[in-house]
Amino acid sequence: MVRADLSELTTFMLIAEHRSFRAAARVLGVSPSALSHTIRNLETKLDVRLFNRTTRSVALTEAGEQMLRRVRPAMADLEDAVNEAASARDRPSGSIRISAAEAGAKPVIQHVLPAFLATYPDIHVEFVVDTRFVDIVADGFDAGIRIREDVPRDMTVIPFGADWRFMAVASSAYLARHEAPRTPQDLLQHRCIRFRFASGALYPWDLECDGRSATVDVQGPMTLGNTNLMLEAALKGIGIAWLPESLVTEHLAEDRLVRVLPEWGHSFPGACLYYPANRHPPTALRLFVQAIRDWETSN
Repeated sequence: MVRADLSELTTFMLIAEHRSFRAAARVLGVSPSALSHTIRNLETKLDVRLFNRTTRSVALTEAGEQMLRRVRPAMADLEDAVNEAASARDRPSGSIRISAAEAGAKPVIQHVLPAFLATYPDIHVEFVVDTRFVDIVADGFDAGIRIREDVPRDMTVIPFGADWRFMAVASSAYLARHEAPRTPQDLLQHRCIRFRFASGALYPWDLECDGRSATVDVQGPMTLGNTNLMLEAALKGIGIAWLPESLVTEHLAEDRLVRVLPEWGHSFPGACLYYPANRHPPTALRLFVQAIRDWETSN
């Protein structure tokens, strides 16, 4: 049986994540040559090459990629076990790394994080905001925040917040130059601001009204990958934007924006926190889950 010790696996994972022997060496406080020696020994034990190395780059081989997918969650479990033991002795500690869409992370940061971090000062929370759907297990996250309909079935789900409602909005300046659309198909004659996911897919404009639906492949002068930038573009009169109600409510109330096709919109179940159902959540994550549940109950 091949045996790799913990220090070798830690070294392997750090180099894989940083794609650099030098960067990993700085984290560990050792020389790059020492890490090279450790990896050569590990590759000799396994009788397989884990990295392709040149003078300018470091990349995982196929075998290295497969090993990283298995080692990363195992190392996370070990770290969680150590943090849990320390928490039992002293006070809760550890890190929570969360993959999130910006619209899902924002209410948690506004309403949950201030009290949570004040209560548990030794817990660190990291949000990685991404418009693409992320495999939280393969990419080393503890949890994710997405709309409920996008979450895989093998996850524990903690819903929070109201349903999301999208609507079309434009500035008064834009509508002064262009006659307001009266039907969804009229949008085809307008300058619209589109949203593109990191995957490359464009977000469709799916409109609903009293049981009727319409999908419009709008066109326009601008495509963005951030809803806050779309809001700014709409405020500046560039075109019509399809945005979450929560993002535009204040601007509608203060007449900076006007709702277009007010009878038409689109609603779907709101956001949720989720994590693998088949893994025991560490103390920090369990406390964070409870904080979200407490906030949801109080609303």
